[in-house]
Amino acid sequence: MSGGGTNKEPQRQKPTPHDDDCDGNTTTTNSDYGWKYALGSNYRALAIYRIVLASLLISELVLRFRFLHPFYSDDGTLPLSILLPKVDATYHVLCVHCLSGDLLFQRVLLSVQVALAVALLVGYKTRTAAFGSWLLYLSLTLRNTWLNFILDRYFHYLLFYAVFLPTGEIYAWKPSSEEEEETKKRESTLGECVLTPATVALKLQVLWIYLDAGGGKWMDPLGGWTLSAPIPALDSYARHTIGARYLYAALTPAGLRLLTPVVVYVEMLSPVLALLFSYYRRRTAVTAVIISICSLHLGIAVTIRNTFLLSSVACAAWFVFLPSEEGEGRRRGTRVTFSAGEVLTIFCFISGSVWFETMSDDCQQSVKHVWSTLLHNRWNVFVGSEEYVTWEIAPGRLADGQIVDVWSKSDTIHWDMPGAGAPCTSTARAGRWRSFPYLAELEGEEGDVLWNYLCKQWDEEHNVGRYPGRKLLRFNFFMMQADVLPEMGFSRSRKRLIHSHVCAEEEDLEEHNIAEKVKDDRADEL
Repeated sequence: MSGGGTNKEPQRQKPTPHDDDCDGNTTTTNSDYGWKYALGSNYRALAIYRIVLASLLISELVLRFRFLHPFYSDDGTLPLSILLPKVDATYHVLCVHCLSGDLLFQRVLLSVQVALAVALLVGYKTRTAAFGSWLLYLSLTLRNTWLNFILDRYFHYLLFYAVFLPTGEIYAWKPSSEEEEETKKRESTLGECVLTPATVALKLQVLWIYLDAGGGKWMDPLGGWTLSAPIPALDSYARHTIGARYLYAALTPAGLRLLTPVVVYVEMLSPVLALLFSYYRRRTAVTAVIISICSLHLGIAVTIRNTFLLSSVACAAWFVFLPSEEGEGRRRGTRVTFSAGEVLTIFCFISGSVWFETMSDDCQQSVKHVWSTLLHNRWNVFVGSEEYVTWEIAPGRLADGQIVDVWSKSDTIHWDMPGAGAPCTSTARAGRWRSFPYLAELEGEEGDVLWNYLCKQWDEEHNVGRYPGRKLLRFNFFMMQADVLPEMGFSRSRKRLIHSHVCAEEEDLEEHNIAEKVKDDRADEL
């Protein structure tokens, strides 16, 4: 059977979409095709998965450039002199970003990651690009595990399985000599099912993600996701953005209460239904499930700050479930490709995750080993209802006596809950800075370096060499809290002192001023 729309398919007495026409593969009969379509995918879906995942990866990596100095260089909050003595030999091998703490080195390495992500996007040597992207993303995460969010876990698993998926068969860059053949292949393979160890593992991974996330909500001991919750979980989460307030107004508190348990059922049932409908080849039903779960993630992105990339990456995983296109001149069968190397690698990876979650001890789960980053496979976030909101304020005294907010980099201090038209829990520093307040318990050299960075950052950004009065002497770091009340209400704010830090004593300031005066006098003489 030839591909393309110009050559007609030979007549068959009883054509069926379940016959396998692929060379070197056995025929798929009506009795065994179902599970192959349930656990397999198709070239079109895999190509879209690659393109979307690579696009989101590029976005995340470009955003990461602004965090290189504070979190990945030796001048930042975690220099290699503190990290490397605490990690094992395997950590040293896998963490390429630990080879140097120089800022230029980190920028070059991150640029290489962006280049690999672009190669994955356009479909150039996709398996190599996927492997390089996965390995370097793991390395980047290991360089500073304080910043390891669930977004990074998504990229870690989705990039790993992309290494073994045939994502570059169509919609991929090819040399000009192969363009005509590529066009024919694109037309002929859109209806073909592809079954590999990676398609099986990735679909089961998606199933686990949502069973774990939904199960955590289902078993919440406080019952925050039930109809009887004092303040339903959606009521507590859907109040952080302008979009959340519109949602709240549209649904009313009663509507949010009814919708709260629906979220749990959608999370837990969506992957099960997607697999079931794929088994019976109900293309419309599968598409409806994908639209439903992505709508849920879109709602999260609109109502909770700093979740757009997370929600988008979560949706990207669902593109492997997209049903194939069928039509005249397109092969309609199942291409089964299993290699011993892929099966062994994926089996070891999954077995490692099971071992880590069920049998590893506290020492093995420590961040001094790579296992907590490489094998961690839990997804139970937003488990309970949000009982309070938090934000941070850091009043600091300058050399000229002025009081400023070091955290928001503002000359004025506002103790009220922040927000742009809506109450929110976002700090004055978004992105990777969100992990900073939770490191307050660090002591010794780690703690000194962490808090001293705020002093250095303030002084550098305010040119204290020229304006010595702007030098930061000391600051207090407060965690502000307000309880969540029904109907978009909050209690009175209260503050909790997290840390007091001295940047420069008065004697040090005098020495600094004398040194600067001598420097200025010498400059005038020259």
